[in-house]
Amino acid sequence: MIKEVEGDILLSKADALAHGVAPMDHFDTGFSLNLRENYPSMYKDFRHYCQTFHPKPGEVWLWQSADKRKIFNLLTQEQAPAASAHPGRATASAIRHCLKNLVKQIQKEGIKSLAITKLSTGVGGMEWSEVKPILEEHLNELNIPVYVYSVYHKNKQAEE
Repeated sequence: MIKEVEGDILLSKADALAHGVAPMDHFDTGFSLNLRENYPSMYKDFRHYCQTFHPKPGEVWLWQSADKRKIFNLLTQEQAPAASAHPGRATASAIRHCLKNLVKQIQKEGIKSLAITKLSTGVGGMEWSEVKPILEEHLNELNIPVYVYSVYHKNKQAEE
């Protein structure tokens, strides 16, 4: 079951969160910036992961905080061409691969609910009308509640 909600995804009661990033992302805009501010160790761990494993778009990296918050980082975008540059755009192909991998990891981890951003529609540069059907195609098969945070309202809990 996929439900679009409005609110602050960091206040979600879902078992796990998911959002899109690029390899070696700086986490300096949008939801990624909120994550960097609230979970600075995740950002450091992500950068270490990228430097060690050189992930490609389409891969998924799961991080868990000390308080057991699980966050799936979906590599939907191309890596920035230079350290000071912005990440590349997201692609439908990378999103499909990420969502396939996400479904496998959710099943493996026994996740009972998921909160996800409007994947790749910010810095990723894609239109929601293009991303939404891909997201529905892959996440509907999970048979768990999936909350898509379509509008951000800081410090407002969504009706999940």
